[in-house]
Amino acid sequence: MAAAPEMRASDGDRDRVAAALREHMAQGRLTVDEFGERLEQVYQSRTYGELAKVTSDLPEIDLHTLPATVAPVRSDGRRPADKAQNSLKASWAAWASASAINWVIWIIVSVTSGHLVYPWPLWVMGPWGAIMLVGTIFGTTHNSKRGR
Repeated sequence: MAAAPEMRASDGDRDRVAAALREHMAQGRLTVDEFGERLEQVYQSRTYGELAKVTSDLPEIDLHTLPATVAPVRSDGRRPADKAQNSLKASWAAWASASAINWVIWIIVSVTSGHLVYPWPLWVMGPWGAIMLVGTIFGTTHNSKRGR
């Protein structure tokens, strides 16, 4: 049974309309300003009729059956690395860069002081690298059956 326009709307009804508006904004049908204005109208609405007016010029969206996102395929037929893999690579790159900078500073100090200085960069790269290694080995899942 369809709800009559004069029936009072619940908080859950307003939240569903707000979620639909967020999806319309994500798909480019609404600007950020329009989204803000409509969201304000949604939470001021008291009836189903008032809620329907907020989205009357937008297509219906079933929030339960949104299309699944699929990773794009590159021209060579392979999929780009996932976000976790990219994040891991970026973390290791930051570690390597910081370690290299510290070792260069250590070498400069050792050469200019005329004697070998205690290798303090080990205290920078050692614990950080150990934590990164544990995260790399145990933190990522390589489940080939994922998505089946």
